[in-house]
Amino acid sequence: MSDKLLRIENLKKYFHIGQDRVIKSVDDISFDIYRGETFGLVGESGSGKSTLGLTVAGLHEKTDGNIFYNDENLSDMKGKKKVIVNREMQIVFQDPQSSLNPRMLVGDIIAEGIDAHKLVKGKERQARIYELLEKVGLRAEHAKRYPHEFSGGQRQRIGIARALAVNPKFIVADEPISALDVSIQAQVINLLEDLKESEGLTYLFIAHDLGMVKHISDRIGVMYLGNMMELASSDDLFSEALHPYTQALLSAIPVADPSASRKERIVLLGDPPSPVNPPSGCRFRTRCPHAMDICSQEIPEWKEVRSAHFVACHLYNNEGVDEV
Repeated sequence: MSDKLLRIENLKKYFHIGQDRVIKSVDDISFDIYRGETFGLVGESGSGKSTLGLTVAGLHEKTDGNIFYNDENLSDMKGKKKVIVNREMQIVFQDPQSSLNPRMLVGDIIAEGIDAHKLVKGKERQARIYELLEKVGLRAEHAKRYPHEFSGGQRQRIGIARALAVNPKFIVADEPISALDVSIQAQVINLLEDLKESEGLTYLFIAHDLGMVKHISDRIGVMYLGNMMELASSDDLFSEALHPYTQALLSAIPVADPSASRKERIVLLGDPPSPVNPPSGCRFRTRCPHAMDICSQEIPEWKEVRSAHFVACHLYNNEGVDEV
């Protein structure tokens, strides 16, 4: 993968509450997403991962930084070019029930983007709706029903069909399986993987379940309290995580075979600090079992300590990787 579809540079998204308080949901994050890959983004609730995804998708206005799409700054785009990019970047939301208008027929929900961009009309529009329903594993007659007539998994398929309707290149999947039964989650993951191949899609896949992210992602970024802690290929991250936070997350993944050998569970003490008043230096230091004096004094540098393996942690120096 050498073709960058998106480049995120020093992205910040702050929310002001009251006169003097600021939530730094996304605080100076940089990474790339390559064409045709699935980039997984994980972290605890409140880490800022969904805010990052919504900002990249244009549903939140960034506070600072830049987002480049096909090497063009989204902030500089206007007119027809901006409309095209808005069509090429779509989102699948977390809750399939609240993201679908209960007063609209499914066919009209799927066709919202088609109508807004004036892609097709009449019989071609109807044929496109039926085609999209079949692509996501539903039937043509479902177009005449309302969202409440479907299960959670089926509603999420409708949401996916709506995103596909305008022939996107890039999709932000914002925790698309977290609201679904465990038995349905794998079906939706398999559908997303099949569509990635058949439609030539690129994903930003956001989730808090590292085990599920492993199966769908080519590379994974780990967020904590608005900062990126670690980024590596899925295989590298799971075989040798470097950041103490990532190591703790991996140790909490359930093992199907109780007799299988596994690393000792790392239990993090306390809850994540408030994003309104984050710790000085490294934001993870208050829960880190390896915290040092420097961790409270300096923000750790974001750097590549191994080939394509990035980490922000004072445990790793410029000469190489210290063993944790």
